[in-house]
Amino acid sequence: MPELIISVSGLRGIVGAELNAGVARRYAQAFAETLPPGPVVITQDGRASGPALAAAVADALHESGRDVLDAGVAATPTTGVLVRRLEAVGGMQISASHNPAEYNGLKLFSSAGRVIPSAAGEQVAARFHAGRAVPTRDVAPGKTLRVADPIGFHRDAVCGLVDVERIRAQQFRVLLDANHGAGSVLGGPLLEALGCRVTLLGGAADGQFAHTPEPTAANLAGVLSEVTKVGAQIGFATDPDADRLAVIDERGRYLGEEYTLALCVEHVLSKTPRAGRPIVTNCSTSRMSQDLAERQHVPFFRSAVGEANVVDRMQQENALLGGEGNGGVIEPRVGWVRDSFVGMAYLLEAMALRQRPISALADALPRYEIVKIKAAVARDKIPAALAALQRHFPEAQADALDGLRLDWPDRWLLVRASNTEPVVRAIAEAPTLAAAEALCQAAVRVLEN
Repeated sequence: MPELIISVSGLRGIVGAELNAGVARRYAQAFAETLPPGPVVITQDGRASGPALAAAVADALHESGRDVLDAGVAATPTTGVLVRRLEAVGGMQISASHNPAEYNGLKLFSSAGRVIPSAAGEQVAARFHAGRAVPTRDVAPGKTLRVADPIGFHRDAVCGLVDVERIRAQQFRVLLDANHGAGSVLGGPLLEALGCRVTLLGGAADGQFAHTPEPTAANLAGVLSEVTKVGAQIGFATDPDADRLAVIDERGRYLGEEYTLALCVEHVLSKTPRAGRPIVTNCSTSRMSQDLAERQHVPFFRSAVGEANVVDRMQQENALLGGEGNGGVIEPRVGWVRDSFVGMAYLLEAMALRQRPISALADALPRYEIVKIKAAVARDKIPAALAALQRHFPEAQADALDGLRLDWPDRWLLVRASNTEPVVRAIAEAPTLAAAEALCQAAVRVLEN
């Protein structure tokens, strides 16, 4: 039987196999043990298995004396906004992110409206593995309260970032592929508030995905032509919980997720030139954002891979903007969560203010190509393999923040151990696809030797 995938911020697995109502209940109990008194927000991404898991989670929280603030189907970034605005002590999003329909999971939020930090997540995981039930407390059972307007706070916060009237004046034609996930719940109303003429694909948030959920070029092949067919000036595609955004230009060209963050960084820095506040990305994200920060003479920092790590570094450095190359933009003025809706608003504003199509804005960015491969390396051999790799490239600048990252003036290589397989993942970026592939292949030869 497959095993649960457990990280510091949550868990996921195949429903009916390793994940069921009992597991969800125990995990919610473990989370509740770490929280101070107060209500907890619960949301879900629209998968068919969501209501049963939400009921199990709510029962566990009720037993601990906590009220549940039920926002129904909502995006992960909306969960973060609600936790803060409703003054909850935590939140639980029932979602398996970009995993296929048979999966579901639980993602945990702190009272700050962010995915819980590593230390807090390790406490929850330890309590869950220990199998302890919630201690008996002399408290009345909690109750469930329905959140009357789940999207209002989030919609208003995103609109507050941009010049709404300038965007509305353009009456952009936009295609949004929510793929039957939570992205339509706020995505449709937000785009309409921005005056867009919207073509919505997969608008029913029922988890009946029309294509494989992760918004990659291959999975969106059938969506690309729809952009040109309806005459859209930009296409947006979200994953099921809408914390990731992929972009399609007006010609039906897949720009992808790496470009989402870079386009937003370029736009925000152009609005606030030389603001001084830094940009933060994780160490597996395209260096486009670094180049853009350096052009504007603002500091740039990298974190270890993982949203919680990016947020930690953003808070430490008082960052202007941050995120990950999987299409996740983190805008502190809205929340400490990857937010596809921030990305939508910023890109529409960039098009409106500059009077240029999204294709031209993308083509003006620094150009790189990324290649990702895996190499079979036994876990006990990984430290020696990474040391050998560093010796093989003595001219590169080495960084052991997360695995081993090697940097050259115009390219980089990152090698990290997988959390779930006896392999290492190699990611290389260079000015050309051939150069990135060559760097990855050279790394694999060293690692497997």
